[in-house]
Amino acid sequence: MEKSKSVLVVGAGDATGSAIAHRFAREGYVVCVTRRTKEALSDLVSSIAAQGGRAVAFGADARVEATMVELVNQIEVDIGPLEVVVFNIGANVRFGITETTERVYRKVWEMGALAGFLTGREAARVMLPRQRGTIIFTGATASMRGSAGFSAFAGAKHALRALAQSMARELGPQGIHVAHVVIDGAIDTAFIRDNFPERYALKEQEGIIDPHAIAENYWMLHKQARNAWTHELDLRPWIESW
Repeated sequence: MEKSKSVLVVGAGDATGSAIAHRFAREGYVVCVTRRTKEALSDLVSSIAAQGGRAVAFGADARVEATMVELVNQIEVDIGPLEVVVFNIGANVRFGITETTERVYRKVWEMGALAGFLTGREAARVMLPRQRGTIIFTGATASMRGSAGFSAFAGAKHALRALAQSMARELGPQGIHVAHVVIDGAIDTAFIRDNFPERYALKEQEGIIDPHAIAENYWMLHKQARNAWTHELDLRPWIESW
């Protein structure tokens, strides 16, 4: 019996990651989702199942090499070949430069850059023999420019963008589509609603980003013809200055 095609979303949070998982599940893919604790994914898995899809939850620390090697191997053996891998870990923190401790900087780098490398490398390892697949990295405004108070976050996101560029140049000629998506704007999340009510009020004008709109773009990237691949895509509300 042929195994189902699978998708891995590393960092399947309550907004963007969940929306991406739902979008691919609707297309018949088995969606493998990770967060630090498996229990945090129970609502997402149940929601996808209720809509007729299939999702499998994994508790995984993406900063740990052995964990990512084992995770990808398990999916390939027990679930199905990975057609798409999405790295969606945020690691956004704000500290003034003199308040940014070594521990903070290292942790943000591990979450935003090292984990992205491990995820991308393991995705490439299983996709290369098949000469196909899509790897998508979620970026941010900080991928393009560093702002005051975001030295750690910008450093990690710049590194992730560089990784995506290098991988795209290496893997594209071998049939693997690597894309980097710059999310430049506030996303419709509980965090924005609770902490930035004035910004959240712009939702009525479509002034903040709908996670489901992001997910549609990820699906589009995966379905692009090889003769017209997009490497970098920037998404922002129509009112955003840039």
